[in-house]
Amino acid sequence: MDHIGPILYELSGRDDRRFSPFCWKSRMALAHKGFFPPGIPVTFTDKDSIAFSGQERVPILIDNGVVITDSWMIACHLEDFYSDRPTLFGGAMGRSLAGLIDTWATRSAFPLLVRLVLCDVIDHLDKADAEYVQASRERQMSTTFVSMRQDRDQWLRPFRDSLTPARSHLKRQGFLSGNTPGYADYCLFGFFQWARMISPYPIIEDTDPVSLWRSRMLELFDGYAAKSPAHAD
Repeated sequence: MDHIGPILYELSGRDDRRFSPFCWKSRMALAHKGFFPPGIPVTFTDKDSIAFSGQERVPILIDNGVVITDSWMIACHLEDFYSDRPTLFGGAMGRSLAGLIDTWATRSAFPLLVRLVLCDVIDHLDKADAEYVQASRERQMSTTFVSMRQDRDQWLRPFRDSLTPARSHLKRQGFLSGNTPGYADYCLFGFFQWARMISPYPIIEDTDPVSLWRSRMLELFDGYAAKSPAHAD
């Protein structure tokens, strides 16, 4: 029987490890709406399988004949098309604020996290993908993975400091979105899930309010994210 419902194209590494932080934003948004699509794996070097989308990045959602690219646009589509299901934003004002969190997490916290764990991703890639990722990212970042591994301790404090707004917020409430999770939480959680799945590097202390929030996020939807393999699995 053909799959009925949204279909998600998502990045995959060796042994079908689905670790993309941006795909996890969409995965959690879909789960929030009650969808758990099987997902179609796409490797770093496989561009042909997603050529239909007119671009070269995942996540890509196909839903009711519509192709949606970009994790933010996917969230907006799910909210608008499935308004009868649990809300991701809680209204127009919440959508705008979630967009702010998404921008902050992507532009402030994520670049520092990349410095800590990106060098470990090649442990979970087949040879062709590992060579492509290492060459392209070293070129983009004007450094080598060897240097990143040697120097990453100096980026740990800046990364943890970048989380100060979230940390302060999470001292007062269980989730960034309030007493229950919403898309603002998934925007930041996607990056933590990426780190959890590709790297053994300890990016945050266990007692940090952000770490406690991460644990709550892992257990959402019957442990949906927790069931995905961590680096050592």
